[in-house]
Amino acid sequence: MKTILVLGAGTGGIVTARELSKHSGNEDDINLVNILVFEKEERSVFAPSLPWLMVGQRKPEQIYESYKKLDASGLEVISGEIENVDPENISVTVKGKVYKGDYMVVSLGVEQKNDFNLDKFGYNFFTLDGATRFNKELDILVVGKIAILVSSLPFKSPAAPYEAAMLIEDYVRKAEISSKVEVALYSPEGGPMEFAGPEASKELKILLENKGIKYYPNHQVTNVTADTLEFSNGKSYKYNLLAYTPKHEAPAVIRSSSLAGESGWIEANRQTLETKFPNVYAIGDITDIKLDTGVSFPKIGIFAREQAEIVAHNIGRKIGNNLPDHTFKGEGQYYIEYGKGLASTTDVNFYEDPKEPHVKMKTPEVLGHWHKWWAEKYWFFKNF
Repeated sequence: MKTILVLGAGTGGIVTARELSKHSGNEDDINLVNILVFEKEERSVFAPSLPWLMVGQRKPEQIYESYKKLDASGLEVISGEIENVDPENISVTVKGKVYKGDYMVVSLGVEQKNDFNLDKFGYNFFTLDGATRFNKELDILVVGKIAILVSSLPFKSPAAPYEAAMLIEDYVRKAEISSKVEVALYSPEGGPMEFAGPEASKELKILLENKGIKYYPNHQVTNVTADTLEFSNGKSYKYNLLAYTPKHEAPAVIRSSSLAGESGWIEANRQTLETKFPNVYAIGDITDIKLDTGVSFPKIGIFAREQAEIVAHNIGRKIGNNLPDHTFKGEGQYYIEYGKGLASTTDVNFYEDPKEPHVKMKTPEVLGHWHKWWAEKYWFFKNF
């Protein structure tokens, strides 16, 4: 019987495990493969809903589930911190115990670090606790400046800061305090989601401007105090309430392994997601896949799900002594909340044109918002 090791039970890991069970032929009481999922956390948080949590449109318990509820034939969740990853021998060590497999899928996501003592002065809205505590402070704010800070590049969910800013603006407008509260966003990027190309970046910038959000590109933070942000360009700005994206890097266990590339992230084949080690794959945020433009492929959840389905399908083919026949095409669709019950649907293809990504943003509409709402509900219904 084959054993497949899935490292991480985030978006990509969950989809990988469930799809592996399906493609391997596992059924109730009949398991043809063992699927071991390794996860140190207790809860699975649906990250796309965190901006809603920031503005009180969700309660914390509405956007997470226990990993213990993951259900698929042949699946077992191993709880604990991964202490060692050995891709040559396709094995991992947890709590001193070595688990050996025939295939490995690494989906460990990112490790978050609070540089500049950001956690002392603001709220990391990429976590359940940070988004929850930000909302409590937002509820009592009646005057002042709200700052959304992108602390460093790259970071996952690159639309999230812009989405958060627009939802916060919507909140203060509905609370009738918009004349007393300013919303500002600071980022080291040259433009909003500049990886998507100049046209899409321009369209997103216009959305921010239409809502009166102050946008400061090319601002790399160098110091943070209780009420001031300082940047490498010599400028500084006051704030009263701060939400931020932390520094993102590959988990330490990967950076110290032979899987890590020069960037510290895992380099994987852009079509198959296989690493330099046979039968070892990497998907989602932990990868560094270079586009023809030289820019790294963005860390967006929809791509982790797509990559997971492809890898699981191909591993199933290999187990059945068939050749892999699916490839990742670098395309997908995601939604950016605008507020007012509207969201922009964005179709992307980063492999289609070697010179420029193909990105099409629709004008924010009700249908886009309901698509994102349904994506959240369906995720929990399908997986838990």
